[in-house]
Amino acid sequence: MLTVKHLDIAVIGDEDLVSGLRLAGIGRYFMIKGNHDTGEDVRKALSELINEPDIGVVMILEDYVEYVNDLVAHVREGRKITPVIIEVPSKFGTKYKDVVGYYKTFIKAAIGFEVEI
Repeated sequence: MLTVKHLDIAVIGDEDLVSGLRLAGIGRYFMIKGNHDTGEDVRKALSELINEPDIGVVMILEDYVEYVNDLVAHVREGRKITPVIIEVPSKFGTKYKDVVGYYKTFIKAAIGFEVEI
């Protein structure tokens, strides 16, 4: 029989995203303040989270992915299943013109088949 391992969800984001997800029960988070070291702070946070074995999903603010594209690509191309890194749009909107298409492609790449809702 397979054992089920409990994995946590973590978030890397600004104050609004982190506060909202903490209210929803997310316990592992990095709140990035708008300062001159944003890229370095995001890189440090994601590096720490991808090396933790109990983290299954990392939600990261879409605006911050530009600072860690190489790390995200490395995780997504790796043979490990976890963590799954999900880009979350900011309160100002998303950078993707076809959001539905983006997430369909992301889900298909992650699990191997399309999901229709």
